[in-house]
Amino acid sequence: MRKWVHMTVAGRNRIELKNFSIGLPQKLMYGTNKEMDSGICKQTIEEALLTKEGFLGDGVADLQHHGGPDRAVCVYPYEHYLLWENEFATTLPASTFGENITVTNMLEKDVHVGDIFRLGEAVIQITQGRIPCSTISKRTNNPFLLKRMVQTGFTGYLCRVLEEGFVRYDSQITLLESHPKKVSILYGNEIYFHNQKDIEGIKKILAVDELANEWKELLADRQNKLTS
Repeated sequence: MRKWVHMTVAGRNRIELKNFSIGLPQKLMYGTNKEMDSGICKQTIEEALLTKEGFLGDGVADLQHHGGPDRAVCVYPYEHYLLWENEFATTLPASTFGENITVTNMLEKDVHVGDIFRLGEAVIQITQGRIPCSTISKRTNNPFLLKRMVQTGFTGYLCRVLEEGFVRYDSQITLLESHPKKVSILYGNEIYFHNQKDIEGIKKILAVDELANEWKELLADRQNKLTS
């Protein structure tokens, strides 16, 4: 097993785990007596084992768009909760966006594809921005929130697991390696959602080997269509 060395980054504030949640798919009621199966409604817990496929006791309903080794852990910045609550004059429950960990000081602009963090006993690596889906609108009964997440790029992001281990509600999160190419999640979201014909931007993201396979395929397809 590789020996990781904690990395101290000048100017980076201490990361704090504000909420730790998992949950298996269940019936989500929305609209007028409508229902669907979804794993978005997670419960705050004290401890769980994080494996290469995700947390034991966690799951998704839509296996095509969620889950898998490249999307084993979902992260959402805690700071955005206050933003959305102020903007929409509402109170959001913990893990509103179906994330496993809600954290401070890990904003999309400050973390990069390929960055490696220790989370409790486990080691995780950021792989892609999270692509928010309509389930968020159904859970919050707010069709405008999803649109604003895409507009701002405040989507959260996903990680793979490099080393399995237990995670607790009070676990420390520390940066082990910052990826040298410095392609932030926010930059990736800008190219993915808004600047879809930016060939140089696409190339910059594709140059990160640690990028999730799904994004590699999608962006490579865009690049081929733009250059053919």
